[in-house]
Amino acid sequence: MFHHLTDQTVNGSCQGPTSECNKSADRDALQLPTFSTAAKVRVIITFTLCAVSAVCNLLVLWAASNGGKRKSHVRILIMNLTVADLLVTFIVMPVDAVWNITVQWQAGDVACRLLMFMKLVAMYSCAFVTVVISLDRQSAILNPLGISEAKRKSKIMLTVAWTMSVILSLPQMFIFHNVTITVPENFTQCTTHGSFVQRWQETLYNMFTFVCLFLLPLVIMIFCYTRILVEISSRMARGNLLSKDFHLRRSHNNIPKARMRTLKMSIVIVTSFIICWTPYYLLGLWYWLFPEKMEETVSHSLTHMLFIFGLFNACLDPITYGLFTIHLHQGLKRCRQSSNTQTNIENNTCLIQMTCLSPQRQIGSVGPSPHTEELNDSKNTINISSSIIPISKI
Repeated sequence: MFHHLTDQTVNGSCQGPTSECNKSADRDALQLPTFSTAAKVRVIITFTLCAVSAVCNLLVLWAASNGGKRKSHVRILIMNLTVADLLVTFIVMPVDAVWNITVQWQAGDVACRLLMFMKLVAMYSCAFVTVVISLDRQSAILNPLGISEAKRKSKIMLTVAWTMSVILSLPQMFIFHNVTITVPENFTQCTTHGSFVQRWQETLYNMFTFVCLFLLPLVIMIFCYTRILVEISSRMARGNLLSKDFHLRRSHNNIPKARMRTLKMSIVIVTSFIICWTPYYLLGLWYWLFPEKMEETVSHSLTHMLFIFGLFNACLDPITYGLFTIHLHQGLKRCRQSSNTQTNIENNTCLIQMTCLSPQRQIGSVGPSPHTEELNDSKNTINISSSIIPISKI
């Protein structure tokens, strides 16, 4: 994980055994971190993003899970991405905000190891599930006849993605631990200090994490969408147009419109991931290679801003899904239709009772009464509205 880079930099010279910390403090007059104005702004924005992300992702998860008995494999992919975003929402964001408030770590050694593990699992799962979506779209465009195997392949890739997220995060439970100093005062921090004998070992571990967490997924995603764009361009160049009736169901490049809509959605998801996290990961890379140079050049406020910008990606995914698919709209529409249907039934019940209690209308009416016609119209309206609940498959 790359956040709290500034805190670890400030405390880095004094996060080892007590004797070493005392010597370092005597020489360098160590200054402990404080709850600065930039940190306060970071906490406020982080909690705001946490609330927005929780509402949006839970809404998408509910709409996707209640979209029908048979779930398309694309919807399953989106549900997995939503779960990964919820891990970021309920683990990464609150831990980061509370840690900035308390400045030092006050949750104990076990929580230190476990939460650092869960935070990296959340980050890995977001990256890996996004890669799975890219691979799935590549297969759908380049091999459209293999749609029958798409669901099975996506389940295998998702299993691999979540398994790798857990495995690659396991070292966090061993290298993170509580370290307490006594000079200039008692101060406890959850850090990796002392877990590596040489600095190059820690740099190597951080570089490995950077490659697996960002660089490798980035390369795979760029490769997938490059192949997709090349394939679409070649189809457009061939001008392989079909009959007019069949062409109405397809886009201009001979690809079904539903598949193109899903492709556009996945491109936006991947693009938002790259845009949101690239600045912060590059900052982390700079810190590992040239820590002194970065400390002199980059302010702590900029570090806070870049991390918040990365967290914003968890809010963009459900918004993107809601804009490019109709499952979310249909879920809300079903909810409104259910409420309207219940209201219509209650109104019809009242009409029936009023009709039964008015003998003059029963005797004087030769044909069907206006109330009866209104009741029939309402029933027909109920039947029509209840029948129009299609669930479009992506």
